[in-house]
Amino acid sequence: MKKIFVQGLVAGALSSLASVIYLNIYQGTLLTDFDKIINVGSIIGSSFIGCMLIALGYIILCKLDKTNFQGWLNVLICVLSFASIIGPIGMALPLDIEFPELFPGLVVPMHFFPALAYFTIQPFFQQIKIQIK
Repeated sequence: MKKIFVQGLVAGALSSLASVIYLNIYQGTLLTDFDKIINVGSIIGSSFIGCMLIALGYIILCKLDKTNFQGWLNVLICVLSFASIIGPIGMALPLDIEFPELFPGLVVPMHFFPALAYFTIQPFFQQIKIQIK
């Protein structure tokens, strides 16, 4: 359980780092400023929350001794990541924001960073035994 919790924290840190780098590159390249809507603190917080929720799902699987359902949990995580983009796409932005059409291009990819970070580092935390017959 502790290993899964640490994996969630590491994935949260990587997801946060990727999101903040993406924010700076996106806003710098397109000369936009969405600081009134989204800031670094909220990005870091949501990245950690997302990764810790994924870790919680894995902890529940372990507690219930249903680790053979990991594939289904991964599918659920992907479906929820896709469902989470509905909010930013339909969000009404303040009228004084320049280039509001660029906002979804900033935040939609960030919704996939927690799952991507968690799945990327999973092999480092989980030893898979391969049997060759």
